[in-house]
Amino acid sequence: MTQASRRRFITHTLAGATSLALPAPALHAQSRPVLKAGDQKGGLRALLEAAGSLEGLSYDIQWSEFPAAAPLAEALNAEAVDSGPIGDAPLIFALAAGTRVKAIGANRSDAYGTAVLVRPDSQLKTAADLKGKSIATNRGSIGHYITLKAITTAGLKPEDVNLRFLAPADAKLALTQGSVDAWATWEPYTALAETSGHARVLASGRGLLPGLSYLAATDAAIAAKRPVLQDFLQRVVRAQRWSYRNVDAFSATLARIIGIPADAAKLQFERRQQKWVAIDARVIADQQGTADFYSQVGLIKQPLDVRSTFDLSFSANG
Repeated sequence: MTQASRRRFITHTLAGATSLALPAPALHAQSRPVLKAGDQKGGLRALLEAAGSLEGLSYDIQWSEFPAAAPLAEALNAEAVDSGPIGDAPLIFALAAGTRVKAIGANRSDAYGTAVLVRPDSQLKTAADLKGKSIATNRGSIGHYITLKAITTAGLKPEDVNLRFLAPADAKLALTQGSVDAWATWEPYTALAETSGHARVLASGRGLLPGLSYLAATDAAIAAKRPVLQDFLQRVVRAQRWSYRNVDAFSATLARIIGIPADAAKLQFERRQQKWVAIDARVIADQQGTADFYSQVGLIKQPLDVRSTFDLSFSANG
């Protein structure tokens, strides 16, 4: 994508994104730092709002919500946002494309909800049955990753399936209407599809994926807004702890904020068991394994050494 087309893409994407500055008295707007925070559906904003963790900020937050990691990564690349949550696989794609971004915080979760879904009445039973079938997902997403992991573990090759790259809403529609055989996605889409009766899990990420995701920040934001990013990360960590002490309350608030039924919100939240962890040797080794896998299947052109993609100077001890 050229720089000009990237700017047009970001302008179009941000035009439909949800934005909010918190709090922003007009007389003082120029005197306070502004964190341009990217987010995904059911992500950090919902968590922070539910936990009351946006009170007492010394900076303003301008939120932009994206439907998936790929457009969020494009926004990071264009420096349209300073920071955002991104999974291990999309981060690999972004870094391989030259995005100047680093992971400043890491969390692990149960990867079950990252899954390949099929219609409830589908005759497909295992990942091996996907040979010759069509699968909808986002290019470079964690859904793309679980697709390739599931089929290669089952003895298939990437060329044995027909990938159709669609945004989550379009992919879900394609599955329910029967124009694709499967949909590879993540939470909360998996829980929503299950609880609504639109799909069932054919292959989950449990045992196939390390369950890693990150808070990433651009190099420019790290240089200019380090104290803001550090405070934001610690607020996220504290909010996550609060959420697991208040499961019912958080699930209800999450459902309201992102507009999904309460049972779907609670299911995806409870089974993820998300926990912020130190960026240690295990995290780096698992991320290297993801990069190596993408290199092996030809999705990135050159092997990637992930060590330089982490900034270890941030603390997740909120």
